[in-house]
Amino acid sequence: MLGSHTDLHIFDAGSVNGTRYCNEILLPYVRLFRGAMGLQFLFMDDNAPCHRTVAAEQLLESEDIERMDWPARSPDLSPIEHVWDFLGRRLAARTLPPVTIRELRLALQDEWAAMPQQLIDTLILSMGRLCETCLAVRGDHIPY
Repeated sequence: MLGSHTDLHIFDAGSVNGTRYCNEILLPYVRLFRGAMGLQFLFMDDNAPCHRTVAAEQLLESEDIERMDWPARSPDLSPIEHVWDFLGRRLAARTLPPVTIRELRLALQDEWAAMPQQLIDTLILSMGRLCETCLAVRGDHIPY
C-alpha cells in the first residue's frame, strides 16, 4: 500500500488453495486493512484460482470488502508482479545466492525489508495510467 508495507508473508510447504488464502491472507491482513481504512478501501488481487474460490468470495462479501474488477488477460496491471521481479533480481545479484529453503526465506525477507517504499508507491500510482491503457486495448496485454 502507499506509504508502507507489511512483513512478507511466505507460505509454508504445499499448495495455496482457497482455504489457505482465506486463513493466511484475507483474515489476518486484508480484513485488518479494511477495518483500518473503512469505506475507502478497495482490495486488489488477481484471477489466481485460490483468489476466486467460493470461500474467498463469501469471506470478502461477509466482511463487506469491495474487490477491484480484474481483466482476465492482464496480470501485467498488478504492481506486485513488478515487486516480484525486483526481488528476483536482488536475489540473483547476491554474492552468495541462497541454496536452501531456509536461506531463501531469510534472503527474501531481507530484500523485502530493504525494498524502497518509493518503488512500491510509484508502482501503485501507475495503476491509473495502466488501467486506462488496458481499457484502450480492451483488456489485452499492455506494452511497457
